[in-house]
Amino acid sequence: MFDTNVTKIRDFLIVGFPGLSPEYYGPVSALLFVLFLAIAAGNIFILVFVKCERSLHKPTYLIFCHLALTDLAFGTVTLPKIISKYWFDDSFISFYGCFVQMFFVHFLGAAHSFILMVMALDRFIAICIPLRYPVLITNNTISVLCGFAWFIPLPLMVVVLLHALTLSFCKSNVIAQCYCDTISIRSQACGEDVFTIAVITLCIAMFTLLIPLAFILFSYISIIVVIIKMSNAASRKKTLSTFTPQILITCLFYFPRCFVYVTSVVGFSFSLDVRILLMLLYSVFPAAVNPGIYCFKTQDIKQMLMKRLRKTKIAIEIKLSYKCQTDGLGRMYTITQQNYPIPDKFVT
Repeated sequence: MFDTNVTKIRDFLIVGFPGLSPEYYGPVSALLFVLFLAIAAGNIFILVFVKCERSLHKPTYLIFCHLALTDLAFGTVTLPKIISKYWFDDSFISFYGCFVQMFFVHFLGAAHSFILMVMALDRFIAICIPLRYPVLITNNTISVLCGFAWFIPLPLMVVVLLHALTLSFCKSNVIAQCYCDTISIRSQACGEDVFTIAVITLCIAMFTLLIPLAFILFSYISIIVVIIKMSNAASRKKTLSTFTPQILITCLFYFPRCFVYVTSVVGFSFSLDVRILLMLLYSVFPAAVNPGIYCFKTQDIKQMLMKRLRKTKIAIEIKLSYKCQTDGLGRMYTITQQNYPIPDKFVT
């Protein structure tokens, strides 16, 4: 039956945090802007540093670059709009702009999940079957696997997007979220197709999240068993140090999502503001934290950073040492030396 209440929506209204008082708009927008700068600066630094440092052109760091690219893209897609909402009171996003944002939010999340699975495979082979690692895992192999990680979600998210575009909207244009996603858009739709699209979206979400998570859990359990069985304490410590960054990155991505899902299943409910905050944290916060994990928890990157810093310090000291004048007897006088001024007859 045709619904006469269906209206043509030209744009959507991004609510953000519904319970936030206007007096906090400035601090919140400033905090989100700092978070965006951290995401942009940190992930661009990782991409440039690994690109310029030839000694880091290895499979593990190639995976880090793909993760950094997804984090950078996700922050760029989601944060500018919510920042402008609180900073410039610009709450509206165009109809198709909202759907484009929805597509990239889910596509980048799914791609990140599959890249984490590639990272787990890399560590699984490196620790469990190390003799086969140089043969099985190469830069070309990782490039192909990461290419599949980017490609597999693409047709799935196109299906979600095309189905969502067929919805009829009869409620309102309000998006009770900091960015457009399928749940917030679908909540404003009506008709028999809403339930069908909800089921399709759920199945795709479970495929893109649970299949990688299942393999990650299997590989990490296998790795932990191998580490425990090591008799040499030094080898155990070294192996664990190469494995720790991956655990932290994976936990930051999956644990908050699983927490929100489990709490909703058991019937524990959050207020709308708390739920939106949790979703913003587990989707954006890891993108800002991951570069720090790469730099400070990965030995090779940390050592190269320290080496570069030492070289920079030495170069500055050498440059400062040349800022001097030489008199006729060969004595060196620094320009900033106040106690022993240079005689006028030696100044040219």
